[in-house]
Amino acid sequence: MIAIGAVAMLAALALLTQAGVLWLQGKFPPQGERIAVSGGKLHVVDLGPRNLATLPIVMIHGASSNLGAMRVPLGDALALRHRVLLIDRPGHGWSSREDLANSSPAMQAEAIGEALDALGVSRAIVVVHSMAGALGARLALDQPQRVAGLVMLAPVTHPWRGGVGTYNRVMTTPVLGPLLAHTITLPLGSLLTEPGARSAFTPQTMPEDYVDASATPLLLRPRAFLANSWDLTTLKEAVAEQAPRYPQITAPTVLIHGDADEIVSVDIHSRAFAAAVPQAKLIVLPDVGHMVQNTAPDLVQREVEALIATAVTKSHAAMH
Repeated sequence: MIAIGAVAMLAALALLTQAGVLWLQGKFPPQGERIAVSGGKLHVVDLGPRNLATLPIVMIHGASSNLGAMRVPLGDALALRHRVLLIDRPGHGWSSREDLANSSPAMQAEAIGEALDALGVSRAIVVVHSMAGALGARLALDQPQRVAGLVMLAPVTHPWRGGVGTYNRVMTTPVLGPLLAHTITLPLGSLLTEPGARSAFTPQTMPEDYVDASATPLLLRPRAFLANSWDLTTLKEAVAEQAPRYPQITAPTVLIHGDADEIVSVDIHSRAFAAAVPQAKLIVLPDVGHMVQNTAPDLVQREVEALIATAVTKSHAAMH
């Protein structure tokens, strides 16, 4: 009888999850186009003027989020003057990923390169946050001709002590992970989304409408949650493998990191990266937490503008 009850409960939770997925997708529909790449489709929101005289800006979000985390307020502000391409990483937001376990920054950088080729973007300023720091570094290493400048906001770049949470390891366990993702993750996660987002802003206060404005609850859909867990559980090994190559990065690089960031350590990541990369500039913000793009959008915008101006000056000098 207990077994029958458990099966019935799981079935009910699975139905509830399916209903929740439909509701979430109706509430937070895609905002851009979906471009076919190796292993899936990437959702790209293309904003701002198509000014060929200035470089476009590519913005890539971190873990447990989607392109909405880069759009408000930073992406929208930059798009007043520049072409801004906001990208959902493979498996997140409205981007798909056929093989969830294929989660490496190398794969994600390659997919993003394919999408940019499809959009005719051969060179850009790349802005990355948090986990996407590993991805920005990878783009600069694997596609140096594409990255005219790199802005890294509280980036993950190096291996760290400890793990990424037991539940992420459980989610990547065969059978059990998918079972949990399709039954309890959405109902339970809906209670935890707001407190989790608030903790990312600490010691700053999260804007009241942030969770909905950034479409964060899209993470609770089964495949997105599983993709996120795979990204996180394989990240440490990936950055350990690519970190020795960082001195090869030639793109002018700006790192902006708060010294009160309790999610990504400024010492382990940004200071070490700035020391390794020849053209890196590090800005440490006192008493600022993890969400640099929300806390200091004006500073980030100025640094992006400065990189664009430098790249334009260099290209003019090369032409003469």
